[in-house]
Amino acid sequence: MRSASASISALVAALVCGACESTAPPARPLAHGGAAAVAPSAPTNAAVCEPPPGVATASATEPPPAAPAPAWPALPAAEGAHDFCPERLRVLDADACFVLPEKPVTTLLIYLHGIVPPTRVSVQKTNLAEVVANSSERAGIVALLPRGDQGYAPAKYPGWWGWPTSKQSYERQADMFIGRLQRKRSQLEGLLRVKFDRVYLAGSSSGAYFVASVLLHGDMPEVAGYAVLSGGSGYATPELPTLPVSPVYIGFGQHDSVAGAARALGTRLEALGWPVKLAAHPTGHGAREVYLDEAIAFWQQPGR
Repeated sequence: MRSASASISALVAALVCGACESTAPPARPLAHGGAAAVAPSAPTNAAVCEPPPGVATASATEPPPAAPAPAWPALPAAEGAHDFCPERLRVLDADACFVLPEKPVTTLLIYLHGIVPPTRVSVQKTNLAEVVANSSERAGIVALLPRGDQGYAPAKYPGWWGWPTSKQSYERQADMFIGRLQRKRSQLEGLLRVKFDRVYLAGSSSGAYFVASVLLHGDMPEVAGYAVLSGGSGYATPELPTLPVSPVYIGFGQHDSVAGAARALGTRLEALGWPVKLAAHPTGHGAREVYLDEAIAFWQQPGR
């Protein structure tokens, strides 16, 4: 029945259109030969050839369906409470957090925290989460925040998490810590079903000293840019003069006690041709959004 109705509708449309076409005035010949002249156009209230309601024309086609927007895979629900990851951050496992931008990307920021207490809630962790989440989301990149280890904070902070900060402690423990960073990266890639093809490394305070040591020894050659924030030292290493250069952002507070060491690191790198941005801000010690915002912009300048 449906096909018969469609046939009848199509026939009605053809008859209507034919009638409309037959009402057009015929061409009248010229008095002395030549091409036929077109008769005056029909009045504005003349019938217009349109198909009856419900009859589709041959030229009407449905637009192709839009391709679905790329999206991250469905992830497990976040845990309610976590010893290291504040609520603003997503949980990777017991000792790592991460931040996702809205759309999938293949750029990763690994951020190493300063010393933080082993409590679920602290000012240090809350500030860390806000700084890294806000800056990485603005930049549209993924951020991974691995946890350091206990025993690497000053003696007056027993049980706090930190990173090796001296040349000697770094050289003793570098393999263990760097291996952990690389495993966390691989774990996050597996969870997100993505392969990061551009990796940046940043750290503040305790984490900044570790980042500087990684840079000076060239122990993570996959890193495309470094940020040393509120910390960092510039001791000499035999590897440094032989390493390929990468952009390095060094940010610190103008009156911070680490300012001298930060400037010394910048001076050493610039002498070897490294692209360095040294930025002193009227602020105190610790993680700041302005540092990360400027670092990411510096790393992503054209040609890098």
